[in-house]
Amino acid sequence: MAGVRGSAVDDLVRRSAARVPGRVALRFVDAAGRERAWTYAELDAAVTRAAGALLAEGVGKGDRVAAYGRNSDAYLIGFLACARAGLVHVPINYNLTSAELGYLLAQSGSSVALVDPGLADRIDEVDSPPSRVIPLRDAPDSLLRRCSDGPVPQLDVEAADDDLVQLLYTSGTTSQPKGAMMTHRALLHEYVSCAVGLDFRDDDEPLHVMPLYHSAQLHVFLVPHLMIGSTNHLVEVPEPGDVLRRIEAERIGSFFAAPTLWVALANHADFPDRDLGSLRKAYYGASIMPGPVLRRLREALPELGFYNCFGQSEIGPLATVLRPEEHDARPDSAGRPVLFVEARVVDERGEEVEPGQLGEIVYRSPQLCTGYWDKPEETAAAFRSGWFHSGDLVRRDDEGYVHVVDRIKDVINTGGVLVASREVEDALYTHPAVAEVAVVAVPDPKWIETIVAVAVRKSDVDEAELVEHARARLAGFKVPKRIHFVDDLPRNSSGKLLKRVLREQLAERDRP
Repeated sequence: MAGVRGSAVDDLVRRSAARVPGRVALRFVDAAGRERAWTYAELDAAVTRAAGALLAEGVGKGDRVAAYGRNSDAYLIGFLACARAGLVHVPINYNLTSAELGYLLAQSGSSVALVDPGLADRIDEVDSPPSRVIPLRDAPDSLLRRCSDGPVPQLDVEAADDDLVQLLYTSGTTSQPKGAMMTHRALLHEYVSCAVGLDFRDDDEPLHVMPLYHSAQLHVFLVPHLMIGSTNHLVEVPEPGDVLRRIEAERIGSFFAAPTLWVALANHADFPDRDLGSLRKAYYGASIMPGPVLRRLREALPELGFYNCFGQSEIGPLATVLRPEEHDARPDSAGRPVLFVEARVVDERGEEVEPGQLGEIVYRSPQLCTGYWDKPEETAAAFRSGWFHSGDLVRRDDEGYVHVVDRIKDVINTGGVLVASREVEDALYTHPAVAEVAVVAVPDPKWIETIVAVAVRKSDVDEAELVEHARARLAGFKVPKRIHFVDDLPRNSSGKLLKRVLREQLAERDRP
């Protein structure tokens, strides 16, 4: 009965293969420039072969399979194969240290790991590695080799829509990562929300460059585009000059990037000279886009429609969207909830606040995870009072548009007055010498917390000049007390700024 009425994530590829079997589903280019292409029929058959190969390793329904690799066709096939085999996929950031990697492998209980050969040594360094390590590609016994040709097996397993399909670990910017338990049903609802809210079409020719272990690239863009039958372009490494060249050469129509990559593209020497006229839809998200940067991009590409995508891993991750026609009136808004998301803004007591007042945004949605893997206390805290508590401080206007102020943990309490770090960052971004900036709080015996900025320079500027620049645009209590200059800001490979790391670095610097 589950197969009659239910649906699994991998069914989306099977249905597209039935509709458009000969259409190219995926073009992948690796770091060496080698390209592979898969039609929908070929991709669907490869997923079934890969699912059979995984089941032949002795794993059973519900077992966890870690995925530790860079972008590739094999990585995507591995995810879809886990879904088809009734397994739980565990994507892992390939930039993690051995200790962080070991924590995720152990916490998830992964018995099998799908690994890029270039990363296999890191698996060997952890205290308790999985019992079976399978190369994703570039090896005689790789998953890619085993799924590329041969008979397509009949699988004696079926995933129900309420089965787990993925443990989607949070980024761990403030604490140990937590594994959000995502069901097939949750992701399927999220995919429909994405296709509707982001205006996906089967002729979009989307380019995918952000890491597939991150929920935004995989679950907001790549799999929903497979669902509707698009031809997807996937690259292993997002080098800004190469991205610009590919958009021009391959007539890319749809592109998503984290703000840090959009900044790099806008600052690249080739940006003014590339023909980007094929681009119709530009998406940004995964972290907050500085207002001045967005204005520069929109001025440089006036015909391009920009979409602000906001949410978090636990909701699949898309929760709200600001559409292109809404950017002129509300350029600093994250938009309104997508199709399957209901949202409220509440105070510390859980009571809804009036429009325009600050509060935490909370959600109800079939897109939500069912909780955190093996963390009942954290699950209870996040899902209290029948709503999922996001940890995001926002204000909502009379028409329901959400304006993100900050992560609640990043709001600065200076002298008893709350200051949003993003407001200070936006003021500093208006200085032409500032390439990137982050504002954090450091403990202060008098003011409780002191506002400190950490900046990356594009050209010469000193601390005194930037402080005065901020003073001309902000109330006195919001002006940074100190500004430190660095070559790079700490980020994870999905582009999310790690303010926890900055706070630790500043505390170490100030320690006697």
